[in-house]
Amino acid sequence: MKRIYLLSTEHLEDGLWFRDQEDFAVAMNYVAIEAALHPEVVVLAFILMSNHVHFVLKGTRKDVTVFLNNFKKRYSIYYGRKWGVKEFLRGNGLDIKEIPYSEEAVEKAIAYVLMNSVAAGICAHASQYPWGAGNVFFSPTQFAGRPISGISGRQRKSLLHSECDDIPGNWVIGDGGYILPTSYIDVKGVESIFRTPQRMNYFLNNSSKARKRLEYSDSNLPAFRDQTILTTLPDLLRSLFHKESFEQLGEDEQAEFARQIRFRFSADATQIARVCGITYARAAHLLDSM
Repeated sequence: MKRIYLLSTEHLEDGLWFRDQEDFAVAMNYVAIEAALHPEVVVLAFILMSNHVHFVLKGTRKDVTVFLNNFKKRYSIYYGRKWGVKEFLRGNGLDIKEIPYSEEAVEKAIAYVLMNSVAAGICAHASQYPWGAGNVFFSPTQFAGRPISGISGRQRKSLLHSECDDIPGNWVIGDGGYILPTSYIDVKGVESIFRTPQRMNYFLNNSSKARKRLEYSDSNLPAFRDQTILTTLPDLLRSLFHKESFEQLGEDEQAEFARQIRFRFSADATQIARVCGITYARAAHLLDSM
């Protein structure tokens, strides 16, 4: 029997799922591909964050688990080829919670997922975050793009980073180079759950993620996205130490580098750990060692 599930991967402590915009776009396409390959699973909401992902899916427990594990496997292969990381995500755990239909639990689960980007200080509203389903519900805007049927096989393979031919021809690729979530998310189903835009905003603004955002002052939230910091690190390494990678630095140099990242980007130990590819404990030790 089909149920609704919240599926969440473990947060990577010492790395990032997505190092640049291409990674995000590829992962968006891989969500679409799994949706096409698993029509028995209904996608209600999802979000791709720097070091974890969340999905709200409707189906049997077995089917939704296969859906997300296949997505992780597909993306891991891409990531390994691009960045030279073997067996990426192999040990990344998956938490699955069944969401009851009572007590507005479905609304709360969807709001929890969509508000991740706001809680992280990346944007002011869930609709401003492109890597997920935050901008598809109750939207007066028609998203522009090209239907899959109007793209050649070679172009499709290049755009999707996949040879999958099971994508419906009426699904639309947007300007960002990925299949728009409106093509495969059950938009009308989710809107019927919330009933009105005002009611959806109520749940977004009162979700646990929204409360987390309000608990901290702006100075305690990340000032820069992980990917923004990551792109500057090679130049910073060369200018400060004439080195090409964090691993080439000595102990004192690593400590100084971590402190420079904290000073220049208002980053905390958790964010420094992610962008440097080290554990939180290691990042905290480096920050406290000088």
